[in-house]
Amino acid sequence: MPSGSSPQSPGSSPQSPMPPRSGRLRRAGVRRWGCRAGVGLLVGLLLVPVAVVGSGFWVRRSAEEHVYPLAEVPAAPVALVLGAQVYPDGTPSPFLAARLSLARELLGAGKVRAILVSGDHGRWEYDEPGAMRRWLVERGVPDRKVVQDHAGFDTYDSCSRARRVFGVDRAIVVTQSFHIDRAVAVCRRVGVDAVGVGDESVRRFERAWRWGGFRERFAAVKAVVDVVSGRDPVFLGPAEPGVREALRD
Repeated sequence: MPSGSSPQSPGSSPQSPMPPRSGRLRRAGVRRWGCRAGVGLLVGLLLVPVAVVGSGFWVRRSAEEHVYPLAEVPAAPVALVLGAQVYPDGTPSPFLAARLSLARELLGAGKVRAILVSGDHGRWEYDEPGAMRRWLVERGVPDRKVVQDHAGFDTYDSCSRARRVFGVDRAIVVTQSFHIDRAVAVCRRVGVDAVGVGDESVRRFERAWRWGGFRERFAAVKAVVDVVSGRDPVFLGPAEPGVREALRD
């Protein structure tokens, strides 16, 4: 027998050394973490469709019987026009121009007495409410009847600021028809007695229209989070008298 070797029992085989305890614990921890991550991913995948379907149901129910054709919408003091894309030269996109055209018709028909244009002016060079006001004034709407909200960064902010900054408690909300249910639902939840008119004239931009409808499914989830949390708008600011003065004129 070679020097330094130890005898083995007949039929026995050499045994592998046991791995260090720290290594076994580390591998077990990795397995547990992987199981938990997998379960979390599965739960998340199940919750997404539930959240989308549930939010869509809330939006539809909240707006039910509060959305009308232009000719049938009940009168209100103010038309709240929600912002949309403005081109670099300051021209409203077709979607925004269609909203403004509806608001102009509402004013001309005596359905409203003032127009609150609410949009994104977060950068100096990009000014949705300024472009909206110019479009209306250039088409005969008296300047004193148009009030600008420069911090309507999304639908919730526009509705919340209409109520809390401009003192609007009753309004006709104007946007595209795929968006109108959510806009009315959010406005009503934050304290504006809102009805809505949805534009259908830009359906000819089929790709953009379909994208807008698809986006609404997920925007409804954000709307529920916003109204349940009751968050402040991105920029709240002090009360502004513009709507009150426009109505007094």
